[in-house]
Amino acid sequence: MAVMSYPVLSSEHGLQRYLREIRAFPILSAEEEFMLAKRYLDYGETEAAHKLVTSHLRLVAKVAMKFRGYGLPVADLISEGNIGLMKAVKKFEPDKGFRLSTYAVWWIKAAVTEYVLRSWSMVKLGTMAAQKKLFFSLRRAKRNLGIIDTSDLTQDQADELSDRYGLSADTITAMNQRLTVRDLSLNAPLTTDEGSMEFMDALVDEGPSPEALAEDGQEADVRTALVRDAMAGLTKRDREIFIERRLKEDPLTLEQLGNRFGLSRERIRQIENKAYAMVEKAVRGAVAEKA
Repeated sequence: MAVMSYPVLSSEHGLQRYLREIRAFPILSAEEEFMLAKRYLDYGETEAAHKLVTSHLRLVAKVAMKFRGYGLPVADLISEGNIGLMKAVKKFEPDKGFRLSTYAVWWIKAAVTEYVLRSWSMVKLGTMAAQKKLFFSLRRAKRNLGIIDTSDLTQDQADELSDRYGLSADTITAMNQRLTVRDLSLNAPLTTDEGSMEFMDALVDEGPSPEALAEDGQEADVRTALVRDAMAGLTKRDREIFIERRLKEDPLTLEQLGNRFGLSRERIRQIENKAYAMVEKAVRGAVAEKA
């Protein structure tokens, strides 16, 4: 796959040009995608792989844009997402019956997520499970508390979030300050060959596309099935604690679960961490088997 050339995104200043370039690649029909995937899988045709990759570069850009508020250059996010896309194309099996976008979006999100967490770990914010959960859900939690996304947290707000996520108020405050750093706005005006437009317009395609298919929830099927199968190895109590702490948009506090099960906060924390480790191990094993 490396033999073929792809559009290069070297900096934020080249982002507009890059978006124009990737819009020029045609969206594949289901039949075209299947035949190209078979040619690459069966015969290793790099040209077929190239067409599969380039037809999904807009999907990568859309996914990467959702991570734009984490203080990292959009160009880097897209580049990491493109690596995930290439891995997906390499492992894609068209005979299983689903579209490449459904499969690839998992790899793209994983690549971008790992890059973000890896970058943040270098500024000593850590990558423990609770911090990862906070990292990706703090904005939602602030909205639920009626907090303006760009505002600083009061001590009471930090304390409430601290209890919810099991992290210190200082950690909550530090992460909030980092997350208020904004990247390029999707509504920033652009100048293109076609006239004036907004940044997000550069990613829009008028007809049915892999992006639309990916965003209708189909990509969640694979992940949901993996996690569901992994949770089968947990006891009913441990499974309920895992779901309440790790899978719900608004997780219950350790104290709330402790009251429900008649256990201490520390015991709930231990059960949560053990269950998470078991599920993670089972999911990784299942993914390795499919690779």
